[in-house]
Amino acid sequence: MSDLLEPGDVFLTRGHAFISRAIRFFTRGIGEKRTKVNHVGLVVEAGDLKEAIVVEALSRVKRHRLWLQYGPPKEDLVAVHRATNLTPDEVKLIVAAAEKQVGKKYGYLKIVAHFLDWMLLGAYVFRRLVPDGKYPICSWLVAYAFGKADKHFGVEPGAATPDDIWDFIEGNPDRYQEVRPLTPLVP
Repeated sequence: MSDLLEPGDVFLTRGHAFISRAIRFFTRGIGEKRTKVNHVGLVVEAGDLKEAIVVEALSRVKRHRLWLQYGPPKEDLVAVHRATNLTPDEVKLIVAAAEKQVGKKYGYLKIVAHFLDWMLLGAYVFRRLVPDGKYPICSWLVAYAFGKADKHFGVEPGAATPDDIWDFIEGNPDRYQEVRPLTPLVP
Protein backbone atom coordinates (compact mmCIF):
# COMPACT_ATOMS: atom_id res chain seq x y z
CA MET A 1 0.00 0.00 0.00
CA SER A 2 1.48 3.30 -1.05
CA ASP A 3 -1.43 5.47 0.10
CA LEU A 4 -0.36 7.02 3.40
CA LEU A 5 -3.22 9.01 4.89
CA GLU A 6 -2.60 11.85 7.34
CA PRO A 7 -4.76 13.54 9.98
CA GLY A 8 -6.92 16.19 8.35
CA ASP A 9 -7.24 14.32 5.04
CA VAL A 10 -10.76 14.37 3.64
CA PHE A 11 -12.16 11.15 2.22
CA LEU A 12 -15.18 11.12 -0.07
CA THR A 13 -17.18 8.10 -1.16
CA ARG A 14 -19.58 7.07 -3.88
CA GLY A 15 -21.87 4.23 -2.89
CA HIS A 16 -24.17 2.07 -4.99
CA ALA A 17 -27.12 1.69 -2.62
CA PHE A 18 -30.47 3.44 -3.17
CA ILE A 19 -29.81 6.03 -0.45
CA SER A 20 -26.40 6.84 -1.95
CA ARG A 21 -27.97 7.43 -5.35
CA ALA A 22 -30.75 9.53 -3.83
CA ILE A 23 -28.22 11.72 -2.00
CA ARG A 24 -26.32 12.29 -5.25
CA PHE A 25 -29.54 13.17 -7.09
CA PHE A 26 -30.84 15.57 -4.46
CA THR A 27 -27.53 17.39 -3.94
CA ARG A 28 -27.08 18.20 -7.60
CA GLY A 29 -27.60 21.85 -8.41
CA ILE A 30 -29.43 23.20 -11.46
CA GLY A 31 -27.14 23.09 -14.49
CA GLU A 32 -24.46 21.26 -12.54
CA LYS A 33 -22.65 18.16 -13.78
CA ARG A 34 -23.64 14.83 -12.26
CA THR A 35 -22.75 14.55 -8.61
CA LYS A 36 -19.75 12.27 -8.06
CA VAL A 37 -19.91 11.56 -4.30
CA ASN A 38 -22.54 11.07 -1.63
CA HIS A 39 -20.55 10.82 1.61
CA VAL A 40 -17.56 12.48 3.27
CA GLY A 41 -15.44 11.92 6.37
CA LEU A 42 -12.17 12.90 7.97
CA VAL A 43 -8.93 11.05 8.69
CA VAL A 44 -7.94 11.59 12.34
CA GLU A 45 -4.97 9.18 12.70
CA ALA A 46 -2.28 8.52 10.12
CA GLY A 47 -1.82 5.18 8.47
CA ASP A 48 -2.09 3.34 5.19
CA LEU A 49 -5.52 2.51 3.77
CA LYS A 50 -5.87 -0.49 6.11
CA GLU A 51 -4.72 1.27 9.28
CA ALA A 52 -5.81 4.92 9.04
CA ILE A 53 -8.46 5.94 11.58
CA VAL A 54 -11.35 8.09 10.42
CA VAL A 55 -14.33 9.89 11.92
CA GLU A 56 -17.57 9.91 9.95
CA ALA A 57 -21.29 10.34 10.54
CA LEU A 58 -23.08 7.06 9.92
CA SER A 59 -26.04 6.05 12.13
CA ARG A 60 -23.88 7.67 14.81
CA VAL A 61 -20.65 9.57 14.48
CA LYS A 62 -18.06 6.81 14.60
CA ARG A 63 -14.30 6.51 14.87
CA HIS A 64 -12.91 3.44 13.09
CA ARG A 65 -10.51 2.17 10.43
CA LEU A 66 -11.37 3.35 6.93
CA TRP A 67 -10.68 -0.13 5.56
CA LEU A 68 -13.24 -1.81 7.83
CA GLN A 69 -16.06 0.31 6.39
CA TYR A 70 -14.99 0.54 2.73
CA GLY A 71 -12.53 -2.27 2.01
CA PRO A 72 -13.48 -5.52 0.25
CA PRO A 73 -16.06 -6.91 -0.15
CA LYS A 74 -17.51 -3.37 -0.29
CA GLU A 75 -17.55 -1.82 -3.74
CA ASP A 76 -17.92 1.85 -2.77
CA LEU A 77 -15.51 4.20 -4.49
CA VAL A 78 -13.23 6.17 -2.15
CA ALA A 79 -11.15 9.28 -2.87
CA VAL A 80 -8.81 11.03 -0.46
CA HIS A 81 -7.67 14.65 -0.66
CA ARG A 82 -5.24 16.62 1.50
CA ALA A 83 -5.42 20.32 2.23
CA THR A 84 -2.04 21.87 1.46
CA ASN A 85 -2.76 25.13 3.24
CA LEU A 86 -3.04 23.83 6.82
CA THR A 87 -0.55 24.38 9.61
CA PRO A 88 0.04 21.57 12.15
CA ASP A 89 -1.99 23.55 14.71
CA GLU A 90 -4.90 23.88 12.28
CA VAL A 91 -4.83 20.13 11.65
CA LYS A 92 -5.02 19.57 15.42
CA LEU A 93 -8.05 21.91 15.64
CA ILE A 94 -9.81 20.10 12.79
CA VAL A 95 -9.15 16.64 14.22
CA ALA A 96 -10.21 17.69 17.73
CA ALA A 97 -13.47 19.20 16.40
CA ALA A 98 -14.29 15.98 14.54
CA GLU A 99 -13.37 13.76 17.50
CA LYS A 100 -15.65 15.81 19.75
CA GLN A 101 -18.63 14.68 17.64
CA VAL A 102 -17.97 10.94 18.13
CA GLY A 103 -20.93 9.14 19.66
CA LYS A 104 -23.57 11.65 18.58
CA LYS A 105 -26.64 10.34 16.77
CA TYR A 106 -26.97 10.99 13.05
CA GLY A 107 -29.04 14.03 12.00
CA TYR A 108 -31.77 12.43 9.90
CA LEU A 109 -33.85 15.60 10.22
CA LYS A 110 -31.05 17.46 8.44
CA ILE A 111 -31.45 15.16 5.45
CA VAL A 112 -35.11 16.15 5.29
CA ALA A 113 -34.08 19.82 5.55
CA HIS A 114 -31.60 19.34 2.67
CA PHE A 115 -34.41 17.83 0.59
CA LEU A 116 -36.80 20.69 1.40
CA ASP A 117 -34.11 23.23 0.45
CA TRP A 118 -33.52 21.29 -2.78
CA MET A 119 -37.22 21.77 -3.54
CA LEU A 120 -36.59 25.52 -3.09
CA LEU A 121 -33.85 25.30 -5.75
CA GLY A 122 -31.07 25.07 -3.17
CA ALA A 123 -32.07 27.98 -0.94
CA TYR A 124 -30.53 27.74 2.52
CA VAL A 125 -33.80 27.98 4.47
CA PHE A 126 -34.80 24.74 6.19
CA ARG A 127 -31.20 23.70 6.93
CA ARG A 128 -30.83 26.93 8.92
CA LEU A 129 -33.68 25.87 11.20
CA VAL A 130 -32.15 22.54 12.22
CA PRO A 131 -29.63 22.73 15.10
CA ASP A 132 -26.21 21.88 13.70
CA GLY A 133 -24.18 20.44 16.55
CA LYS A 134 -26.60 18.08 18.27
CA TYR A 135 -27.25 15.63 15.40
CA PRO A 136 -24.49 15.85 12.77
CA ILE A 137 -24.51 14.58 9.20
CA CYS A 138 -21.35 13.71 7.26
CA SER A 139 -20.89 16.95 5.32
CA TRP A 140 -21.67 19.16 8.32
CA LEU A 141 -19.13 17.23 10.40
CA VAL A 142 -16.30 17.86 7.92
CA ALA A 143 -17.30 21.47 7.14
CA TYR A 144 -17.70 22.26 10.85
CA ALA A 145 -14.31 20.74 11.73
CA PHE A 146 -12.56 22.72 8.97
CA GLY A 147 -14.42 25.83 10.09
CA LYS A 148 -12.68 25.56 13.46
CA ALA A 149 -9.45 26.29 11.57
CA ASP A 150 -11.17 29.07 9.61
CA LYS A 151 -11.18 26.96 6.43
CA HIS A 152 -14.35 26.61 4.39
CA PHE A 153 -15.70 24.78 1.37
CA GLY A 154 -17.44 27.73 -0.26
CA VAL A 155 -20.67 27.34 1.75
CA GLU A 156 -21.70 27.60 5.39
CA PRO A 157 -21.13 24.35 7.33
CA GLY A 158 -24.88 23.84 7.76
CA ALA A 159 -25.44 24.13 4.02
CA ALA A 160 -22.56 21.86 2.96
CA THR A 161 -23.21 18.68 1.02
CA PRO A 162 -20.66 16.03 0.02
CA ASP A 163 -20.98 17.40 -3.52
CA ASP A 164 -20.17 20.95 -2.34
CA ILE A 165 -17.04 19.67 -0.60
CA TRP A 166 -16.03 17.61 -3.67
CA ASP A 167 -16.60 20.55 -6.03
CA PHE A 168 -14.60 22.91 -3.81
CA ILE A 169 -11.70 20.48 -3.45
CA GLU A 170 -11.64 19.67 -7.18
CA GLY A 171 -11.93 23.36 -8.06
CA ASN A 172 -9.03 24.41 -5.82
CA PRO A 173 -5.97 22.33 -6.78
CA ASP A 174 -3.81 25.07 -5.26
CA ARG A 175 -5.27 24.18 -1.83
CA TYR A 176 -5.93 20.42 -2.12
CA GLN A 177 -3.90 17.58 -3.52
CA GLU A 178 -5.31 14.23 -4.51
CA VAL A 179 -3.91 11.43 -2.36
CA ARG A 180 -5.95 8.77 -4.13
CA PRO A 181 -8.53 8.98 -6.93
CA LEU A 182 -12.17 7.92 -6.63
CA THR A 183 -11.73 4.15 -6.95
CA PRO A 184 -12.58 1.05 -4.89
CA LEU A 185 -10.28 0.15 -2.01
CA VAL A 186 -8.43 -2.98 -3.01
CA PRO A 187 -5.78 -4.99 -1.21
